[in-house]
Amino acid sequence: MDAPSFLSDRLDRAAAPLLIGDLLALMVMLTIGTLNHTSIGFLTANPLYLPGVYAPFLIAWILIAPLVGAYSAGAAETAKSSVPLAVRSWIPAAVLALALRALVFRGGAEVSFAVVMLVAGSVFLGGWRALYFRVR
Repeated sequence: MDAPSFLSDRLDRAAAPLLIGDLLALMVMLTIGTLNHTSIGFLTANPLYLPGVYAPFLIAWILIAPLVGAYSAGAAETAKSSVPLAVRSWIPAAVLALALRALVFRGGAEVSFAVVMLVAGSVFLGGWRALYFRVR
């Protein structure tokens, strides 16, 4: 398998807005989740805490999503193709993110947290993409 052609099949310039929106959707989801467990005062006093929460999930998304096809030509065409690609990309990305969180970054990866992340990430990514194609 030739790497340049593999990636060129997986990346389409027309999908660039999806990448930006996906990253923002994940950061909003992670911020909401963090605020359910901490306070704004804590986050203000610890400005590196939230980037530490984002890091494993954004790293995993950036590594996995293009490989699965979240930014392929099909992803940029319709919500019908884009939303399933986002969800299919999120599942392995979330698994990698949870492993990174447990092994490299601060945090654990309990089963209940993993389930919440799989569901919430799918809803946020799928919801954002559905909204994007509705208003585009």
